[in-house]
Amino acid sequence: MRIGVTSQNFRTITGHAGKSRRYLVFTADGKGELVEVERFDLPLEMSIHAYHGEAHPVFGLDMVITGGCGEGYVRRLAAHGVQVVATSATDPVTAATAAFNGQPLPPAAPHEH
Repeated sequence: MRIGVTSQNFRTITGHAGKSRRYLVFTADGKGELVEVERFDLPLEMSIHAYHGEAHPVFGLDMVITGGCGEGYVRRLAAHGVQVVATSATDPVTAATAAFNGQPLPPAAPHEH
């Protein structure tokens, strides 16, 4: 399972997922422990909000954890088989580990425009 976490500063979980261009990517190692394996640092035109093509690095994830997003982001990723979890948690490693282990995350504040 590949879990992406929106993190504009590569330290904390950040919101506005549709405009996010930085993701920490985690997957299980051979011992079942979750480890960071990649970082996406995408150009502006590759934010989900701006991108309208079919192939996108985020579409290759199984789950995205974010501090907040709109329904359009959720629908768009769901169309590519990616589950989106919005949370008020701030630590990427803790949140990704909890999600990987099937534990619920605290919900995010409602997203409004």
